[in-house]
Amino acid sequence: MSTTMCQVLGFLVSSLGVAGCMVATALDTWSTQDLYDNPVTAVFQYQGLWRSCVRQSSGFTECRPYFTILGLPAMFQAVRALMIVGIVLGILGLFVCVFALKCIRIGTMEDSAKANMTLTSGIMFIVAGLCAITGVSVFANMLVTNFWMSTTNMYQGMQNVQNRYTFGSALFVGWVAGGLALVGGIMMCLACRGLIPEESRYKAVSYNASGRNISYRTGPYKGYEPETKTRKGPGYEEAPRSEDGRRSYPSKYDYV
Repeated sequence: MSTTMCQVLGFLVSSLGVAGCMVATALDTWSTQDLYDNPVTAVFQYQGLWRSCVRQSSGFTECRPYFTILGLPAMFQAVRALMIVGIVLGILGLFVCVFALKCIRIGTMEDSAKANMTLTSGIMFIVAGLCAITGVSVFANMLVTNFWMSTTNMYQGMQNVQNRYTFGSALFVGWVAGGLALVGGIMMCLACRGLIPEESRYKAVSYNASGRNISYRTGPYKGYEPETKTRKGPGYEEAPRSEDGRRSYPSKYDYV
């Protein structure tokens, strides 16, 4: 029962993690404009992985997608790739985990096969969670670097404070989603140990007869004649046989 509960909880937690990764990747609030020194602005800017948006004070929002791939920074493209890989692995892990659930019977699938599928899905969830956490962390590091560079340039009078960006809500969603996928994958790997059937090994002992198998017969048998030792010497004659095939030997009174 504990194995089934651990497997089901791992599946649910991993499902939430994969769904959170997809939501975080689709959000446009990976970086938002820093309003610390200027809280009242007519334009508010925020950016995502796929487009940048501008929201005016009147409530009108305009978003423009990135029309280039090679023109984007290499780290930015790496974040995209990590999030996409995490989503793909998470979806594949969900498909495998559905068939590996112990409470679902499909044909004559054995517990050993379900254990292997559970372990496979758990590894997929762990890798997906690590990809999401790594991608979000790399993007956050980029924001921190650009923030302090913008702050330095602002104090030198080279750039405006409105160009500074800080963490958006998508980053926190991605961190939580990656953590859930990681925890769910670990739970699936732990559930795999309970699904492995216990193999009992019995030591078989074979007994072999040391001598030949001798068949004993109670009655006469024409095709079988035991070997008898013949004594060769003067005065020795073979005893005659009776009608039933037996030999008739003289008694002691015949020599008197």
